[in-house]
Amino acid sequence: MMRYKNYPMSHRADDEEESRSTRQARKPRKPQKTALMYAVDLLARQEQSEAKLREKLARKGYEEGEIDAAIARLVEKHYLNDADACRRQFAFLYNESRSSVRQICLKLQQRGFDRELIHSCIPDDTYEREKAAALRALSLKYKPSADRQKMLASLYRNGYDSSALRAAVDAYTAENE
Repeated sequence: MMRYKNYPMSHRADDEEESRSTRQARKPRKPQKTALMYAVDLLARQEQSEAKLREKLARKGYEEGEIDAAIARLVEKHYLNDADACRRQFAFLYNESRSSVRQICLKLQQRGFDRELIHSCIPDDTYEREKAAALRALSLKYKPSADRQKMLASLYRNGYDSSALRAAVDAYTAENE
């Protein structure tokens, strides 16, 4: 370490600390956001469930009464609606992903949606969709000549319906023959 001429190290550290504190004092402080403002910011970035939004607001340190008031205002203004949000997110994942219906349900539960609400979004007949999604998953991970048991086990671990996964593996291995 370099020492300055006629300037002991201890004084230099004190001066640096002093200048750091004066710089911080000169910075203008941002006004603290209300729970409603923070919730609107979160919703502007990504659609949230009411439970997940409550969790994020509580983690940020807002009081329960302020959180309740913010949630009530957002519901009143139709910015927050769990039923619509769950339907939209389920439809997107159902149509656009190769995930099983069981995986989609778990993902939505992790996002804070109610189990009954999620199950109300599931169509009556999911067999063809599950089979097609399993085929997509197989084509990305395995060659048609791969071990049948490994393919079945992989699809089973990913939550696919047993009849749909068997049909998908049969169809995928039939391509090889």
